[in-house]
Amino acid sequence: MLYIPGDSPGMIQHAPVFGADSILLDLEDAVALTEKDAARKMVAEFLKNYDFKELIVTVRVNGADTEFFEKDIEEIIPCAPAAVRLPKCSGPSDILFADEKITKIEKECGMPINSVKIHAMIETALGLERAFEVASASPRVSALTIGGQDFTADMGIQKTKEGRELFYARCRVVAAAHAAGVDSYDTVWADLQDSEGLLRETKEIVGLGFTGKACIHPSQIAVIHKAFIPAEKELRKACRVMEAAEKAERDGKGVVSVDGRMVDAPVVARSRHLLELAELYGIKVE
Repeated sequence: MLYIPGDSPGMIQHAPVFGADSILLDLEDAVALTEKDAARKMVAEFLKNYDFKELIVTVRVNGADTEFFEKDIEEIIPCAPAAVRLPKCSGPSDILFADEKITKIEKECGMPINSVKIHAMIETALGLERAFEVASASPRVSALTIGGQDFTADMGIQKTKEGRELFYARCRVVAAAHAAGVDSYDTVWADLQDSEGLLRETKEIVGLGFTGKACIHPSQIAVIHKAFIPAEKELRKACRVMEAAEKAERDGKGVVSVDGRMVDAPVVARSRHLLELAELYGIKVE
């Protein structure tokens, strides 16, 4: 998911060619206080009139504790983005408050209820402790995401490239997301010059179970894709597992054996997931 400042028409216009799966048009941190109204109007116009092709478009609105939240919701929801991202969710009440506002606008505009989803940002220690409650507060919630910079600031610690200080928070967020049946997005990598660091971190969060990662520059997109694409060796093994599982099912056998080793249901499920991921990336496994 590529962050694009809401007051950057050039970047918004070129969004479909960058290669991201989704974009996040940002009305919060990326926009100066004096430009909030102009950015909101610009994003609304793009949502109404621009063809984003197959891109999934999300808008990060300003927090509910700011003077801009109500205006953001009132102008952005009628334009039907795929989702809005809510900053600093500290509990289910934040989700229910936004849900109520969005539902009211959907009804007024004749939109299907729950058509605009919510991405809840976990950026505080309190929000982290309530991550599952946040994720399961409404069927409108479709993703949890961790905001690394704000979370470490709330904890009074420094965000480092090694990321040890975020390990527990990442595990808590991704587990809460999986438990609630929603997607999970990791935080951004700020150093645009360090592609190796980005690749290492992305591989780590893929290993933790995150379903996506946010980025701040188009140059980071290919690196993130590289980390999410399963290795060829993994895919060949997954093929053998699925072939053996399908044969066992046809033969009415409950036991699956691959390469002389017994394979249980979780391994079959993991293999199926890897092959589905390969299909999304257009990879043919032979």
